[in-house]
Amino acid sequence: MMKKKSLCASRASLVLFLCQMISSLDVPLDSKLLEELSQPPTITQQSPKDYIVDPRENIVIQCEAKGKPPPSFSWTRNGTHFDIDKDAQVTMKPNSGTLVINIMNGGKAEAYEGVYQCTARNERGAAISNNIVIRPSRSPLWTKEKLEPNHVREGDSLVLHCRPPVGLPPPIIFWMDNAFQRLPQSERVSQGLNGDLYFSNVQPEDTREDYICYARFNHTQTIQQKQPISVKVFSMDSLNDTIAANLSDTDIYGAKPVTERQPVLLTPTGSTSTKVELRGNVLLLECIAAGLPTPVIRWIKEGGELPANRTFFENFKKTLKITDVSEADSGNYKCIARNTLGSAHHVISVTVKAAPYWITAPRNLVLSPGEHGNLICRANGNPKPDISWLANGVPIAIAPEDPSRKVDGDTIIFSHVQERSSAVYQCNASNEYGYLLANAFVNVLAEPPRILTPANKLYQVIADSPALLDCAYFGSPKPEIEWFKGVKGSILRGNEYVFHDNGTLEIPVAQKDSTGTYTCVARNELGKTQNEVQLEVKDPTMIIKQPEYKVIQRYGQVSFECIIKHDSTLSPTVIWLKDNDELPDDERFLVGKDNLTIMNVTDKDDGTYTCIVNTTLDSVSASAVLTVVAAPPTPAIIYARPNPPFDLELTGQLERSIELSWIPGDENNSPITSFVIEYEDGLHEPGVWHYQTEVPGTQTTVQLKLSPYVNYSFRVIAVNEIGRSQPSEPSEQYLTKSASPDENPSNVQGIGSEPDNLVITWESLKGFQSNGPGLQYKVSWRQKDVDDEWTSVIVANVSKYIVSGTPTFVPYEIKVQALNDLGYAPEPSVVIGHSGEDLPMVAPGNVQVFVINSTLAKVHWDPVPLKTVRGHLQGYKVYYWKVQSLSRRSRRHVEKKILTFRGNKTVGMLPGLEPYSSYKLNVRVVNGKGEGPASPDKLFRTPEGVPGSPSFLKITNPTLDSLTLEWGSPTHPNGVLTSYILKFQPINNTHELGPLVEIRIPANESSLILKNLNYSTRYKFYFNAQTSVGSGNQITEEAVTIMDEAGILRPAVGAGKVQPLYPRIRNVTTAAAETYANISWEYEGPDHANFYVEYGVAGSKEDWKKEIVNGSRSFFVLKGLTPGTTYKVRVGAEGLSGFRSSEDVFETGPAMASRQVDIATQGWFIGLMCAVALLILILLIVCFIRRNKGGKYPVKEKEDAHADPEIQPMKEDDGTFGEYRQSSLHSPLSLPAFSVLGTSSSRS
Repeated sequence: MMKKKSLCASRASLVLFLCQMISSLDVPLDSKLLEELSQPPTITQQSPKDYIVDPRENIVIQCEAKGKPPPSFSWTRNGTHFDIDKDAQVTMKPNSGTLVINIMNGGKAEAYEGVYQCTARNERGAAISNNIVIRPSRSPLWTKEKLEPNHVREGDSLVLHCRPPVGLPPPIIFWMDNAFQRLPQSERVSQGLNGDLYFSNVQPEDTREDYICYARFNHTQTIQQKQPISVKVFSMDSLNDTIAANLSDTDIYGAKPVTERQPVLLTPTGSTSTKVELRGNVLLLECIAAGLPTPVIRWIKEGGELPANRTFFENFKKTLKITDVSEADSGNYKCIARNTLGSAHHVISVTVKAAPYWITAPRNLVLSPGEHGNLICRANGNPKPDISWLANGVPIAIAPEDPSRKVDGDTIIFSHVQERSSAVYQCNASNEYGYLLANAFVNVLAEPPRILTPANKLYQVIADSPALLDCAYFGSPKPEIEWFKGVKGSILRGNEYVFHDNGTLEIPVAQKDSTGTYTCVARNELGKTQNEVQLEVKDPTMIIKQPEYKVIQRYGQVSFECIIKHDSTLSPTVIWLKDNDELPDDERFLVGKDNLTIMNVTDKDDGTYTCIVNTTLDSVSASAVLTVVAAPPTPAIIYARPNPPFDLELTGQLERSIELSWIPGDENNSPITSFVIEYEDGLHEPGVWHYQTEVPGTQTTVQLKLSPYVNYSFRVIAVNEIGRSQPSEPSEQYLTKSASPDENPSNVQGIGSEPDNLVITWESLKGFQSNGPGLQYKVSWRQKDVDDEWTSVIVANVSKYIVSGTPTFVPYEIKVQALNDLGYAPEPSVVIGHSGEDLPMVAPGNVQVFVINSTLAKVHWDPVPLKTVRGHLQGYKVYYWKVQSLSRRSRRHVEKKILTFRGNKTVGMLPGLEPYSSYKLNVRVVNGKGEGPASPDKLFRTPEGVPGSPSFLKITNPTLDSLTLEWGSPTHPNGVLTSYILKFQPINNTHELGPLVEIRIPANESSLILKNLNYSTRYKFYFNAQTSVGSGNQITEEAVTIMDEAGILRPAVGAGKVQPLYPRIRNVTTAAAETYANISWEYEGPDHANFYVEYGVAGSKEDWKKEIVNGSRSFFVLKGLTPGTTYKVRVGAEGLSGFRSSEDVFETGPAMASRQVDIATQGWFIGLMCAVALLILILLIVCFIRRNKGGKYPVKEKEDAHADPEIQPMKEDDGTFGEYRQSSLHSPLSLPAFSVLGTSSSRS
């Protein structure tokens, strides 16, 4: 079967079909195809709904639209047709619907006030614009009024009224003096939202005659000024009798001394008030109080908390500001004014209403004849908006009948459409606070298949990587796509191919034999077409000789190698980097074909060097570290950091630049290489110094670029090879003028936090980047690849905005533009974000398990369709758990294990399984939100394996000629046990081993009595279990038969456990690393034994190496081992007949490639080799002396003592070792006939 998956987000040339919930076509983004297909009109640009124009300039009302054939345009004004041909002042731009009303040549803007609407029409339908309300801006003069001086007693409150003229839009109010300096404001003196200036209490320093209110009208770029207001504050304590005699009681409000007063609210008045605000707007609540001492304002929300992250306090906490308000922000807000004498409060009841906003805006439909589709228009608001439909700009109730169309509230249902069903539909959602209007067309097309991918396009990939062969297509009805390989090849099918919905053929793992010609065939009921593409699979690029770690003395020479192997048809380029940056521009660095050589090495050359090999298809790299060490010391001049520069001077002051000059300080025997210039912004970040620029050390003057609205100070730092000087003294300050922002916020992102929202975030501009006061951001968004208009909102100086009511996980185009009181920043770039993810909808299907061996299985599954992932595909999780062991037939709870496979993998390996067990597993898809549903549980079984070692082996009841053996079955049988294997052999006092005897014991036995053994003899036993697969690990034990009747040692009556005659060392364990291993053991025997550790390379004939253990510890660390090597180890005790443990085997970890050390140069290795050579020499001398005396020295047998019994040399006939003779009762190496008595025990 073919596998398909959706590629909803790919390159623009490959995006052929949008992931939509309805069944519809989408036209590919191919310019040639778009020119040929008929399409109803779409409004692409229009003026804002509320359009305030400058009455001194021409009025431009925008209306742009696209369509095929190109649409014609018409306008209505105040609901009736607007005949532009009859008005000489009005023209329409060519090939456009944009109107230009000529005001600058005699026209009057007031004559063109009204409501305008544009219609774009072609043979397939008509689209309409919003109602555009044109109003000229107004900046009227202040009405003349006679202003009397304000005589106020010290400590009283005062309000200076501004009462600006009513303008369009409303003016911005601020207070200044005659010198055009802003009047200082504080908790005591502040400006209200209505523009009035409030004094909670007046002080003598408030006396002045130039309190001036200004109104700035931004649209006309004019500022109106009110007549200056005079304020005189009288202090009763300082008035003399003469002044008092010339003033009336009314003028001075009585002659009482200044007294403190509890707070009284100046605004708002009364105890309660109400306010209505619209959803998404900024809520501003104000409380200003009089009192002495000056009251402090605090805000609370009754019955709730102020919203976090959206609440701001302004104007010394007299103004409560809540951004992006919603219905949840409705409620009672209380302001409390408090000083030491009491408090006053006011409750403002806030109601949040909402103009209509989209939940689901209608989308364009492209259908084939006979198909079905829906237009859905859903909006919300407070109150709930009314939904109405229009067809081609006409209310649908009076529009021409269309039998394929049915209106059902907010949905139009289309069935069995024909080409005549093409039209443009408008959805209008309105309530008392506004309306939304959206155009969406239905375009019915009948087109034969077309393949848009260029013919014979060549694709090149690296072997073992995916290959994607494009077949961009269009047709109506949607064509079926088939792929063939070769000229006469058969249709491609099977798991080795993936067929994407957009026509792309994916070969997940391309091999060399995948090279060839591939043919794509597209067919529908109107025709068929095909296209051929070429695929070439190249060999991967490899670094076969990597650079190695180097240590070099200063002023020496060093070379790094980088030898590569690559496909013969690719041209590699080799780049060398130092510390992930370009190599220094220095002739000492010589780059050869296969190496990098550094001449005359200095300390600066210390670092990491990387060789990067690039081809047009792949890239590989390898790194090595260079360490530079000091050469032999030589007498040197004392160098020091330079002294700081001084005498800084600013000249040539301009708006965006200034010239800075200085005098260098003493360089202290090391030439100054550069000067670093830093600046401080005393307006936004006083006390914080920032890097400005760096100039060569020969330069003492620099032209500096400046930003607007910054109060600059500069300082200079000198740099030489020793380091940096102390900073110079700061220069004088220079304040630049304000301007509109030069840049927009960075790191703009759109990531949904919930399935129905889009969280837009950005990094706010720094203080100096604002270029002026009133920094805000214009946040715009629209759904990607959908003909939607930009939706915009202006927010305060924050860094996040949340768009609600979005579809789940769809791409959005996002841009964030900075603005301040002087204007907008340049047009921002568009970034792509996604609305929120939701949990995946479906589980992977076709889950299959392939058992590879008793501990490993492979699991396959089919990928889920990407449109059901509903988020960024992160991978798949395989949950698996053991159900029961087939050998024990017992169930127990086992925690589920989880393996995660990143990306779109469809196969995974399950390691560490237990043999002969039943397992279950399921597979789940994972996205950024979480896991999807699990696939049905899949049951599989692992085959038998070799068993584990028996759980224990005990030897009891020793007699003169018998021993009783008891054992436990393996903890992990890993299958059905078939038998046990017992091997044993005698050991004499010199630890020489006798002949080996093997006995096979039935699996249901748990004990055995060995008879006819030699008395007073030590035996070594080897015991392991077997399944049908093979033998498991063996355990060993040693035991001794008791002496004869004349002997000294007899076991006590009732003795059950064999007491060893000699010390016992057992359970030798190792934990190995790269160059060392931790050895530990258990010891039974006399106290204060002196241990030693012997070790050697496994399988080698070299002598054992011996290490003495300090004290009687039961652990030791072997150092200086070779990485990646298998070693044998054993432990012995000195002075106890040289007794040793059985051998253990371990392997050291692999070597690290970055820092290899030549072992032959290490001191410990040389010493060890000398000791080994001396030991060999001594052994040779002893052997020579023994041989001259006629004795035989069994060197080989002593080396093999306690080794694997399978490889012991034996004579076939007499059961004795070669070259050994039975000469002593204390060395019993012969084994007489024996009998075996087994004791049965039931086993499950």
